[in-house]
Amino acid sequence: MKRILLKLSGEALAGEKKTGFDEPTVRDVALQVKQLVDEGIQVGIVIGGGNFWRGRSNENIDRTKADQIGMLATIMNCIYVSEIFRSVGMMTNILTPFECGSFTKLFSKDRANKYFARNQVVFFAGGTGHPYFSTDTGVVLRAIEVDAEVILLAKAIDGVYDDDPRINPAAKKYDEVTIEEVIEKNLQVVDMTASILAKENKMPMWVFPLNEENSIVNTVHGEFHGTKVTV
Repeated sequence: MKRILLKLSGEALAGEKKTGFDEPTVRDVALQVKQLVDEGIQVGIVIGGGNFWRGRSNENIDRTKADQIGMLATIMNCIYVSEIFRSVGMMTNILTPFECGSFTKLFSKDRANKYFARNQVVFFAGGTGHPYFSTDTGVVLRAIEVDAEVILLAKAIDGVYDDDPRINPAAKKYDEVTIEEVIEKNLQVVDMTASILAKENKMPMWVFPLNEENSIVNTVHGEFHGTKVTV
């Protein structure tokens, strides 16, 4: 495996606090990614903003403005996490779809490929740069654009189920499921826009729990207990 795109939820990085950052969790992620980079794997990362902002549930704020705040939350997350990555010996760069002064650099495929070639971890922040598109859509879009082989979805849950296992103890977990079935049954691996984009561009996704020991490395090495979404 040469190039992967890892999606981390903001909530997962917050740990039990559910907000802000849990540094031991972020450091553990950093050490795992460093192992992959040392093995010669190119790693791109997208981080959600849910540890700072869940604006869509607030009816007092315009949806466009709420989404813009969410984009900024993902940038804050990437700046923080990239610094933790640097503290364990990696080089990083943050790319955004809009100008952020000296905080980030403007995304282009050529620029991302240049950083990958230098063994740098590339953070893709700011989503797609447009409202009404989630970080799910952003991660699928970037994975397609930079020719990633697979999207790794690190979640608080250990895979894809046919129902919410937190509500329904009898929910069935899939070891493998097609993207067509995800769409038809609305299994919500990623949102519907992202699912259709993945289907049309044949982008596989592997869903696994972030909180399991060494789960990122194990997943890349094929030793995981999550769900493979195939195309």
